[in-house]
Amino acid sequence: MTESPTLGGRLPGWPPFIRELDATLSVHSQYVLSGNLYDSFLAPSMGGDGPARLLPLRELLWETLRSSGFSFLLIYDPVDGLQVHPPAGDEDGDAAAEAAQRLLGKLKSDERPSLEGATKYLAGIARPGDDVRAAVIIESASRIARTPTEMEPAERDFFRFCAKLSRTARPVRVVGPRPKPLYNPILWMVERPGDLPPWLTADNENVREITIPRPHLGDRQETARLLARAFGVADADADKAAAAAIDAFAEQADGLTLQSMIEVTRLAKERSVTLHDLPDAVRTYKLGVLDNPWSRGHLRRRVLEGEKKVPERVIGQPQAVTKTLDILKRAVLGLSGAQATRSGSRPRGVLFFAGPTGTGKTELAKSITELVFGDESAYLRFDMSEFSGEGSGDRLIGAPPGYIGYQEGGELTNAVREDPFRVILFDEIEKAHPRILDKFLQILEDGRLTDGRGNTVHFSESILIFTSNLGMFVPGHPDLAVRGDVLAPAVPGRVQNIHADMDYEEIEVRVKTAIADHFTAVLNRPELLNRFGDNIVVFDFIGREAADKIFDLQFANICRRVAEEHRLVLTVKSEALQTLREWCTAELDKGGRGIGMALESTFVNPLARALFDRELVPEEKITVTGVRREGSIVHLDLR
Repeated sequence: MTESPTLGGRLPGWPPFIRELDATLSVHSQYVLSGNLYDSFLAPSMGGDGPARLLPLRELLWETLRSSGFSFLLIYDPVDGLQVHPPAGDEDGDAAAEAAQRLLGKLKSDERPSLEGATKYLAGIARPGDDVRAAVIIESASRIARTPTEMEPAERDFFRFCAKLSRTARPVRVVGPRPKPLYNPILWMVERPGDLPPWLTADNENVREITIPRPHLGDRQETARLLARAFGVADADADKAAAAAIDAFAEQADGLTLQSMIEVTRLAKERSVTLHDLPDAVRTYKLGVLDNPWSRGHLRRRVLEGEKKVPERVIGQPQAVTKTLDILKRAVLGLSGAQATRSGSRPRGVLFFAGPTGTGKTELAKSITELVFGDESAYLRFDMSEFSGEGSGDRLIGAPPGYIGYQEGGELTNAVREDPFRVILFDEIEKAHPRILDKFLQILEDGRLTDGRGNTVHFSESILIFTSNLGMFVPGHPDLAVRGDVLAPAVPGRVQNIHADMDYEEIEVRVKTAIADHFTAVLNRPELLNRFGDNIVVFDFIGREAADKIFDLQFANICRRVAEEHRLVLTVKSEALQTLREWCTAELDKGGRGIGMALESTFVNPLARALFDRELVPEEKITVTGVRREGSIVHLDLR
């Protein structure tokens, strides 16, 4: 029989959960293993002095138990039935089959016993009649019962038997590396610890729960070094360029399992990707798409053109537009978060639009979407006022297992999984429930989110835009606002924090200060504020000059719509137009949206009323000669 390295000295290199299991075999008769069950794991070489190996969990457990004198594993799988591991066919497999027959009698090939029938095999191993060390692995144990609290009689009897068995099992002595008594353990493989009946594990010192974690950066780096051999790199230390590529591969694989890294390497070899281009293979594996809009050559040209086009669309916000385009350029070049040690998995860009209402925040988000993806409607918008309830986050990521709508997934996670290259707008973020903000923290930090079905969704190719009206009003006393003193949040009531007469610099400082106070003092989420960093873009009030431009733009849109819908040539005399301009731009506290609403009530409504009473003839010229108010009703004089 081939010897494997002993764990008697708890040698480094073995996964911590394996060392925990191995060290406690003398005191626990059953183990509940959950978490990262289907991964590959790093283990020392057979001789202990060569490169590490990557083993699936079953092989890793067998290597561990064999080093302590175990003769075989009995695998109980509801699909494949009973199997003895290692399988017959070589010296180890033949020895395992002989030991299993001596302990359990002759097993039928791929026997599928009922739960009642399986108990005799569990008892035969946990209370052996011969001094043979063996273990049982119960695969897919989460699927044995419909729910841990609602079981059929046969299921309940099976778990009752196993609970009693955990207390009546006897340890076994064998000659070998570990002659002291060790239990023949039953190893339950579950998706979550709570998938087994709680009374099986609660207050039962004979059952130990072990969570198998996902690989950390060190594991991924060592795995990347092993996989680099597929690209002809035997010694990464001798090749600085290869070493840098290996480290980049490990960092890009953040959130992936080691088995996924193996699959990425296969994908890269299939597509003839070099070691230095492995990050592209990681992106393809994570997102499931081959085309990357961020790598298109014309994108930089479109952004440069946007420096002229965006200010024509988002009027009166030069500072906000400039800062937004700077952040967009950073995203196009892949430099977002470049100062961080690990930044590859974070979103492409993050923007926090703040300031007065109706100043162009949503319009700028649409402009960015059109620049990058060629269609302003490609952006995904969530009105966060709809997510103010504690349980409303299920709409975003999906309901947890067992709840209504579990199989449907979440609106956010489903959309990003379908198309990861998106601009996602979260409107009025301050109205969301604080628990939902924790989800954003995970997205901003790790660039990924796990939905209710357990699937991981990646946001590394998305631009996230948060809008907010925070800073317009703050808690305090009106007298303090008049004097310009520091406002006292303890005083009830709200006062206007910024107004149109202020310089932009002062508006920016006050808004950012109010946002910081909200996230730190009110929400107690300073870590979320830190993730936004300097990406907070403050919008200015709409000034008189900008208001005139917005009025002209929206008025032109109305005339164009009339021409398109009815083939009419609409003109307005200068006096009437000036009257409309004065009416619509008299109050700018609602910004450009307020100008649009005023145009609708003072011009579109009376125009529709006047045209509705006429027999419209294509190419007819209609001139508005005057506009007048009669009470709250506006009338147009047409010719």
